[in-house]
Amino acid sequence: MNYIGVDVDSQFLVCKIQRNDKQLPIAQFENTSTGHRQFIKWATKRGASAKVCMEATGVYSLLFALALHQTPKIEVMVVNPKAIKYFATASLQRGKTDALDAETILQYLLKMDFRAWQPPADEIFELQHISRRIVQLNGLLTRERNRHHAAKKMGHMGRVVANDTAVNMRHIERRIKTMDSELLKLIESIPELNHKLKLLQSTKGIAAKTGPRILAELSMLPEDMTGPQWVAYTGLDPRPHESGSSTNKPRRISKAGNRYLREALYFPALVASKTDPNVKAFYDKLIAKGKKPLQVIVAIMRKLLLAIWGMFKHNKPWNGEKFYAINS
Repeated sequence: MNYIGVDVDSQFLVCKIQRNDKQLPIAQFENTSTGHRQFIKWATKRGASAKVCMEATGVYSLLFALALHQTPKIEVMVVNPKAIKYFATASLQRGKTDALDAETILQYLLKMDFRAWQPPADEIFELQHISRRIVQLNGLLTRERNRHHAAKKMGHMGRVVANDTAVNMRHIERRIKTMDSELLKLIESIPELNHKLKLLQSTKGIAAKTGPRILAELSMLPEDMTGPQWVAYTGLDPRPHESGSSTNKPRRISKAGNRYLREALYFPALVASKTDPNVKAFYDKLIAKGKKPLQVIVAIMRKLLLAIWGMFKHNKPWNGEKFYAINS
């Protein structure tokens, strides 16, 4: 069995291999379809099987992971980059180069439990890809609005830029509308996803914009994940801070997870805290205990995510009493 740690970037695959209990020098391949084939030939040399570990680096690692998953003699594990970062810190890694990163990933593979990566269906990948593109376009629109506002403040001197930004804003808005339509069309074409979207939208605060975005991220998760694992994956798990005399510091969320899902949950939690009586009661309870408003919204995000997990698991629409019983 060969064990291989791979540091993946946009151009190269930097690889560290342990073969027959012996670690060999660093190997490098291009991150292209040709490079993937060369890696597979190298990893399975002389008919050997291989276990490969890499970080989840979005589109850069996705095609490579898919190529490995389709190879019978190779098992692949795709790991949250934060897990590798903390492992490197715990291992007292003092530098950061591609070769050192590949070595760290190999050590993670050798010492941690192996969890084989299972890719979602093509439609799920497309769903997430469209959703994240909408996030990018909304970011562009926000920046363009800020530029437009600044140009208008300049009066006559800013008229040309103000006009150009106004034209570009309308263009971006049309693109967002088109992408929203394509996202919804894709969801409606898959009965299971369409049903889950309806369950999501039974929740106060989750509407036409946020529902598909949340669904796109959740659909990528393995079906056997538990509610707390969802929370950890999203980076909403509270991290205790107890060290020496510093035992009373407030817990903060780890943020070691999917920022897209975390961001998508913020406004639904904010709206639900004002419009849903059960969520509002939970909000008021924590505020009365001295929690800050932002801390309470984060707590609602976490509890909302757990509620969605339960809704999907039991195929039930939103029930505020399940979220928080007002008389409790």
